[in-house]
Formats: sequence, C-alpha cells, structure tokens
Amino acid sequence: MIDSIGHYSKFENGKFDILNLPFKFDKNIDWNYDKFGKLWAYNLTYFEYLKDKNDLWLIYDFIDNIQNIKDGLEPFPISLRCINWIKFITKFDIKDQKINDSLYAQYYVLLDNIEYHLLGNHLLENGFSLLFGAYYFQDDRLYEKAKRILQNELDRQILLDGAHFELSPMYHQLMFFRLLDCINLVKNNSYKQDYKFENLLCLKASKMLTWLKNITYANGDIPLLGDSANKIAPTSAELYKYANSLNITPLNLKINRSGYYKINRPKYECVVDICDIKASYIPGHTHADTFSFELMIDGKPCIVDSGISTYDICDLRSYQRSTKAHNCVEINGLNSSEVWSSFRVANRAKVFSVVKKEDYIKATHNGYRKFGVLHTREWKFDDDKLIIADSLNKKCNAIFRLHFHPNITQEMINNMLNSKDYKMKFNTYDYASEFNKTQKALFVEIKFEQFLEVEINL
Repeated sequence: MIDSIGHYSKFENGKFDILNLPFKFDKNIDWNYDKFGKLWAYNLTYFEYLKDKNDLWLIYDFIDNIQNIKDGLEPFPISLRCINWIKFITKFDIKDQKINDSLYAQYYVLLDNIEYHLLGNHLLENGFSLLFGAYYFQDDRLYEKAKRILQNELDRQILLDGAHFELSPMYHQLMFFRLLDCINLVKNNSYKQDYKFENLLCLKASKMLTWLKNITYANGDIPLLGDSANKIAPTSAELYKYANSLNITPLNLKINRSGYYKINRPKYECVVDICDIKASYIPGHTHADTFSFELMIDGKPCIVDSGISTYDICDLRSYQRSTKAHNCVEINGLNSSEVWSSFRVANRAKVFSVVKKEDYIKATHNGYRKFGVLHTREWKFDDDKLIIADSLNKKCNAIFRLHFHPNITQEMINNMLNSKDYKMKFNTYDYASEFNKTQKALFVEIKFEQFLEVEINL
C-alpha cells in the first residue's frame, strides 16, 4: 500500500497529546480515562498516535486489559482502532498471533454491533473498517458486509455535488480520507478483484475531491461550518496529494445540493450557508447557523465561524451551536433551529425562495415561524465590498452579529463597517479553531427591528 497520512494525536516520551490535552499516566495506562471527557477517551483508544515500531507495546497493553475496557469497545472506536492497528502491523511487517486473535475478535464484535442506530459517519466508518478487516484476514463474511454498507451509504451520504451529507467540512475531510484509504487498500491487494465496486469507490472519491476543492479556501483552510475544527482531519492539501497518488481526479461539478456557496473575487472569498438542516435524520453535527457566512480577505481570515472546542453536554457546547455564536440574525433571543443536548435538533429552519447569481444571493428561512417571522437575507458581491441586507416581514427584536478573527482589531472593523445608519456594540468571544483551544476575539452586535443593510468595505 501507498503510505497514508499521519495523525495529530501523539505519543512521545510516555505522554499522550490528544485534542490539545496532554497527559502522562503515572504508572499503568488507564484505557478508560475520562477526566477529559468521552471524546478524549475515544481518541485514546483509536491508536492514531502509533508511529514507531517501539510503540507495539501499547497494543499489547490494550489487549492485556481488554476485559476491563468500556468506551473503547464501542463499535466506533473499534472501527478506527482496527484500521490503525492493521496499518501499523502491516507497515512494520509484524506477524503476531496474539494481535491477530484480538483483531479478529474485535471485528466480530463490530459485526454484531453495526451502528445502524446512529447511521451517518459512524456507519460509514464501520463499513470502511470491515473492508480493512476483510482484506487483512481474507474473510468473505466481513467483505460482503463491508461492501453492502459502503454501497448503500456512499450513495446515501455523498450528495450530487460531492458533499458529505452531514455538511461539516471537517467530517467531509475525514470521510474522504477513509475512502482514499479503502481505494488504496483494494488497488494494492489481490484478495478481491471486484472492479465494479472499486470503480464505485473511485467515483465517489472523485466527487468528494471536487467538493473539497470547491469549498476549500485558496490558502488551504476550510470554513469551520457546522462541527468543524482544525487539526482533526488531514488538511485539504494532504488529501489532494493522496488522491493524486491514487489517480483520483476531480469532476466538473459545482456546489449546489449541499447548500453552501463560495464566491471568489480577486480580493476575497466568501462562503455562504443557505443549507437546510442535513442530514435530516441525523443532524447532530449541525448548528443553528442558517444564513451564516465566512469572509477571507487577501488569503487571511476576517469574518469567521466561531468554531467548536468540545462535544461534551455543557453550556459551552450549547453556545457554540447557537445562532448567537454565528454570523446570523437572532430574533427574540432564540435560535433559528432548536439545537439541544450535544447532538440534537428539534424544530428546524427551512430555506426557500433561493436566488443565486454570480454577484448576488438571496434566500428566506422560516426558523422563527412561531413568531410569524420570516427572515430574508441578501448578499451583494462587488470587487471592493460586500453588502448584507436583512429584512423581516414584521417588526421584532432582532440582533445582527459578525464574528471576527483574533487578528482583526476594532480599528480595522470600524474602517470596514463605518456607517451612520446603525450603532455597533463591540464585545469579545472565544474563537475556537481547534478542540480545547480558544482565543479571545471581537464580535459586533447591531440591533434592528425590521430592515438592516450592512456594507463591508474591503
């Protein structure tokens, strides 16, 4: 197999560094360690930090303690861990019956606990991993289950414009990465010669590559829309290189079905969110961010999504998914879609009356229909300015917000938004570009009742 891509989790000098939270166990590794939350505990058992052959003892330690492990034996961490173990032992040509026995047993635990109840990226990861297990053990039962899952879910989860249907650029990168790994696997092993299935994987990869190229900024960053953060998935540049090594090429597709649009001008790039909540039956990674947008000027972030730093059920998670944490209009102090718990959404905003032109986008949503309010937003794109016009069909208490990157000062904002037609209120927020890492940055609020036009001079 072609070498794959490294991971951000690290294990060096006896210390784990996971999700920006380093930790060193005093004696034995506690594979159930949950003081940093379940996501950290999950990542501990993914084994994405395996690097040197000397790290082999970590696998043995996990196997020796497997009877006492809890979260790490759920289907999702099993899926990721088994892929990482197979990559590791294959790379270093390690042939060990103890590891093989544990791997095989874990695959059959996974086979009996496929995450049909969660669906989405979880089910895809189950399928990707089962394919690795099938090739490693040359197991037809694992292969047929993997093939069935991947055929069904890739058709369901990859939209016509190539976007992963959960509409998180970060998860798109993750799913694309795993798909490329599977293509790498089937192209470079002789266990199965199923060209029809291989062609399906390659076609979906070409579509995903196309969308990633369409949504990624010129400087290589992705917009942090939905549940997206940096240093979780491989970068777009790494994925482009990996795809090229496998002869995966982009298609002539434009962003449409996903509901994100990217406007490119010589001086700036703007990504606009006019999405309905997707996927409708698994919206856990979506936010109440209808009509939010990001603005990149001269290759540097200016107006940004406030980001995410945690998946824990807490006030911070609720805030980061809320309308007030995005570049949106909040009405009567409520969210445009009812996000709750950590991954739940109740009543959702529905987008309609969409008009798209080269220099103009207009759409309406009904997220505040309980008040009888419809919100219409227009974006007008000139070479040297961006105009945002918001209108409501009735008067109410509305707040327009813009969140700026930490490098943007109040003086710079005043120069961009200088106007006598409205009064700006400055405040600070915690910009989260990575998990468990925030920076103070400025945001502005503008109160209005029915109509507001904001001109952003560039």
